[in-house]
Amino acid sequence: MSGDGAMIEGRAHRLEDHVNTDLIIPATYLVASDPAELGEHLLEGHDPEFKSRVRPGDIIVAGENFGTGSSREHAPLAIKGAGIACVIASSFARIFFRNAINVGLPILESPDAVKVTGEGDRIRVDLAAGTIENLTTGDTFTVPAYPEFMRRIVDEGGLIKYVMSKDS
Repeated sequence: MSGDGAMIEGRAHRLEDHVNTDLIIPATYLVASDPAELGEHLLEGHDPEFKSRVRPGDIIVAGENFGTGSSREHAPLAIKGAGIACVIASSFARIFFRNAINVGLPILESPDAVKVTGEGDRIRVDLAAGTIENLTTGDTFTVPAYPEFMRRIVDEGGLIKYVMSKDS
């Protein structure tokens, strides 16, 4: 991701509809709060090999209602801790959407982008311009651009760090 929090590029990892927070990070690990530690267990109950395929900067592409379930911030923290730079889904559970922004994980809703993205496709996201490019297929999709303050929250690593940076 570039220094202004706008550009993200990585490989797509496809997930289905209704991936809940218990699948994202099993309750067993909720005693941890370190994103890297949580990231080591990302989706392990769903796909024990998932984490071994992730490289820093990769992108999760999922179906409807991603992040449904309990309102734990551990789920987006685990995603970030595993090195995932962004999540694109057809839709998100509202509380997950809020928690993701709070921890500085960019997420975008685009059912059309999800439909044409396959496992391993190269994806480029421009948060400032509001575009998702599938570099593998050549398709480009428009989504609402992230306002500057949201890009700064992502850049700072989450809402708390963003607020603290404004005080200094």
